[in-house]
Amino acid sequence: MDKRSFLKNLTLLGVGASSIQPLSAMDSWLEKVKHLTAEEVADDEAFWAGIRSEYKLKPDYINLENGYYCFLPQENLESYIQHIRDVNYQGSYYMRTVQWDNKKAMAAKLAKLAGCSPDELVITRNTTESLDMIIGGIHWNGGDEAVMAEQDYGAMLDHFKFIAKRYGVVNKIISIPNHPKSDEEIVSLYADAITSKTKLLMIGHIINITGQILPVRKICDMAHGKGVQVMVDGAHAFGHIQFSIADLGCDYYGTSLHKWLSVPLGAGFLYVKKENISKVWPLLADGDSRKEDDIYRLNHIGTHPVHTDLAIADAIDYYMKLGPERKEVRLRYLQNYWTSKVRNMPNVIVNTPIQPERACGIANVGIKGMKPADLADTLMKKYKIYTVAIDGANVFGCRITPNMYTTPQELDVLVKALGELG
Repeated sequence: MDKRSFLKNLTLLGVGASSIQPLSAMDSWLEKVKHLTAEEVADDEAFWAGIRSEYKLKPDYINLENGYYCFLPQENLESYIQHIRDVNYQGSYYMRTVQWDNKKAMAAKLAKLAGCSPDELVITRNTTESLDMIIGGIHWNGGDEAVMAEQDYGAMLDHFKFIAKRYGVVNKIISIPNHPKSDEEIVSLYADAITSKTKLLMIGHIINITGQILPVRKICDMAHGKGVQVMVDGAHAFGHIQFSIADLGCDYYGTSLHKWLSVPLGAGFLYVKKENISKVWPLLADGDSRKEDDIYRLNHIGTHPVHTDLAIADAIDYYMKLGPERKEVRLRYLQNYWTSKVRNMPNVIVNTPIQPERACGIANVGIKGMKPADLADTLMKKYKIYTVAIDGANVFGCRITPNMYTTPQELDVLVKALGELG
């Protein structure tokens, strides 16, 4: 095959000739640390300065609210823009020929990273769509019970309220301690809420407001022993900490890829254990042509920004090149860097467990007697630190979510601010 034909075929696949990139600056930085362990690289600020240079950062503030949206490094942003150009160039031809082949290829790549079969995972638009599809799609009967925590994400809690009104489902809400004594304490909270009428447990893999990592496998094993299915909100886990869905043992898993995997806005995924696919009603009808156990019967959403799907491969490649372990260890290092300096400060409250296995990059901090909204406002106006206030579900403070480009010097500004405010 000659070069011209090769490039033409790439375009027809929605890849685009100009997306063939030479070695990036990141490759040169990785070359310098390839002989080091993740722990040895965690505080190598020269290396992380190189990674930081991959991002275009707004100079007006220190961004410590990456938990909402981890924006793209420049390398991936340029690839994403090229995907937009490619789809726009081909128009309807792309949409009617290779759109779904490419989407399935991206889903298969995600499934490999997530540790599940490609026929159990579909690309969605976010965690809310993924999990609300399960909440709304399960065959509920009046009197059925669902168990969840008040610390779970509001959109899913709202959908459970809707299901309660629509079908007469009883929602049982527990509260997870910010500083649990053991895994067993958490498992027992869920176990005690289960009755013979319980149909579904919803749990967070990482609690979004505190960063606490829950013992998912232990909860799943307990629930399955009682005949109850488990749905996991993994919005803040995927691309953040290392895990395999197969090892978690859950029935359903949903996540947003625009968070810690740094895919452009508008992408997430839903995992459904093969044996459960036929038990879920799709969000939108997709005709009768698919088998009941075909995961793609749950994936009909109409016309959508397909160029975002293509960007998933770039994000995965970047993540794997950086190294999942290297990223997780660095994020945990950054979190411990600042929380270790403020945990014993007078009037400062850290709402995140101190044990390294119970948290990674996310943490939450408050000041006694100060409303979270006032703390967030002061951090922004006085110290130029952007965060988000959390005020409820036994969590009162600001969520702090650094990213790969965050420096210890920026976190020192936070430490200084909390010392002065406390």
